[in-house]
Amino acid sequence: MPTVEKEAGASSPASPWAFFDKIYCISLDERADRRHEARKQFGSVGLADRVEFVIVTKHPTDNEQGIHESHMKCMRKGIRSDARTMLIFEDDIVFDRFSVKVLADCVHFLATTSAWQLFFFGCLSSGSKRTENNSVLKVHYRCLTHAYVVQRSFAETLLGIPWRNTPYDALLRTLSGDYYAAYPSFAFQSNARTDNIRNRKVDRFRRLCGGLLRIQKMNEWYHRNRLVVFVIHVFLIMLLLLLVTRF
Repeated sequence: MPTVEKEAGASSPASPWAFFDKIYCISLDERADRRHEARKQFGSVGLADRVEFVIVTKHPTDNEQGIHESHMKCMRKGIRSDARTMLIFEDDIVFDRFSVKVLADCVHFLATTSAWQLFFFGCLSSGSKRTENNSVLKVHYRCLTHAYVVQRSFAETLLGIPWRNTPYDALLRTLSGDYYAAYPSFAFQSNARTDNIRNRKVDRFRRLCGGLLRIQKMNEWYHRNRLVVFVIHVFLIMLLLLLVTRF
């Protein structure tokens, strides 16, 4: 079951969440059920009064374009509000193993480091390495955009890129530079079925594997322990060869 370090439902000026100038959550107009669940999730981590839901309509012909435009809409709103940092969620958000200390460490990193573009509270990566901050990893981003912070200058860069039939997370992957993530991650996508028609087959496969929460945790564990996994495999291969040669 998801675990959350207890905290009051509403944020306060002393809360690490106060660092973020604008906090948005993207939600399809027809998914009031997801907004209801998302509000409960936000309340559990002290965000009950900070999140602005950005209600969007499903794109008539292309789900991927609709997703891209929804994220751009949040950034456009943030820039118009003179926000320097924008935290963007999707409405299938689930918090697990949330820690105020980890969040505070992440906020300290964001506040004292200028060289960052995106910061993920949860994503899939193709590699990661530690930083001087124990709660922050530098990541080679692969996909997922359900919980991330974008710096204003990078938001302006993204807004300057026209739609080119490239899924939003694929676009972010091609631009990957100074991307960081919380460690351990504490934001996940729920096991609800995706609204993205293109991803239905992938979504079924993910659900067969236990859902994105489990997959994301396994992805994080693997990249933090890849050397150990490699050594174990080498040892098992050598042991098997030894047994074969002896018998």
